[in-house]
Amino acid sequence: MPPETPTGAARRSRFAAAFRPGNAGVVYALLLIVAVLTLLTAQLGRPSYLSPTNVINILDQSSLIAILAVFTTVVLISGNFDLSVASVAAFSAATVLSLVAPLGLPVAMAIALGAGLLCGAVNGLIVQLVGINAFIVTLGTMTAVRGLVLILTGGRTITAQDPDAQRSLIALQAGYWTVPHVLAILGALAAVAGIVLLVRGSRRAGVVVLLAGVVAVALSPVLGFELRLSKPTYYLIVIAGVTWAVLRYTVIGRRLYAVGANAEAARLSGINVNRYRIGAFVLNGLGSGFVGVLFAAKLLAINPTGLQGTELTVLAAAILGGTSLFGGLGSVLKSVVGALILFTLDNGFNVLNLGANYQGVIVGTVVVVAAAIYTVAGRQKQVRRVRESRPRTAVRQEALR
Repeated sequence: MPPETPTGAARRSRFAAAFRPGNAGVVYALLLIVAVLTLLTAQLGRPSYLSPTNVINILDQSSLIAILAVFTTVVLISGNFDLSVASVAAFSAATVLSLVAPLGLPVAMAIALGAGLLCGAVNGLIVQLVGINAFIVTLGTMTAVRGLVLILTGGRTITAQDPDAQRSLIALQAGYWTVPHVLAILGALAAVAGIVLLVRGSRRAGVVVLLAGVVAVALSPVLGFELRLSKPTYYLIVIAGVTWAVLRYTVIGRRLYAVGANAEAARLSGINVNRYRIGAFVLNGLGSGFVGVLFAAKLLAINPTGLQGTELTVLAAAILGGTSLFGGLGSVLKSVVGALILFTLDNGFNVLNLGANYQGVIVGTVVVVAAAIYTVAGRQKQVRRVRESRPRTAVRQEALR
């Protein structure tokens, strides 16, 4: 048997590292929470927690927060902070509801998205060009934009009263899209992924993935399976997938991580730090505007306190996903899982008829414990790197002698 190449060993090591608790812990936490809630509901004789209706509801309820968490994660990766996302979303919601009747949905939506983008640009320019701390700036813009919402709504709830406006808004987010034969589609994708792994030299992983794909395709006519999700859930899937791909596989993503990890080193290497950090704020403002439009389309109304406090839930989702508050570390997919954990707990509390007083205590404890776990894991990684680097340094010094 030929010896394993260094490249193959490195791929195998990365594949194994992806499933370690330090990297995939948030996924394991979600699976554990779902398993516990499923057992509790079965024990208490309540409807199955994993019923298709309940799963679809959880995904739909978490979609808007998860979209905000995706863009907030981008800002956190860049090394900055944004507390104004909820206020910007509420402002965009009020804008689209005020303009949809006289201008129509396309124009009103464009203006609402532009308002969100402008708010993000203001945040980024003040933070990067003036040099004020991002926490202070976004705390101020959070209050200022909330004041604009109060002015725009006149201190009362505004609604889309025109029937045509209501229909256009409802069509934007209401309803479900059904994808048939999902098992066959996933099986085909797994088979392709297995072939790619085999070509790249990962034999065991390639064979396992390929066989799983073939089995899924073979069982598809017997089991059947269709995916019926709400439109906001599909928006989330597309946004999270595209953002993850950009951060993972493009120069833009690598530079953004570099900026967040060490801005001075990135600047010395020729990266325009201001451009990437301001761009992250602009993208976050645009995403907040889009969520505001979806929120308005869902409720057909907005009041001055709409979405208030949501920014803390978004940050909690990012923290649960392991995103560092100091920049250079984070994953948008894990932030989505973090949002799913929060809404899974909330949904489970309602199913179990657990009092609202206990919900806050449990959710807060989960966030603190998750942050503590990631902090300890990060310290252990640093210690391990230092220990691994010492033998190399000793060898180099010995060679110099």
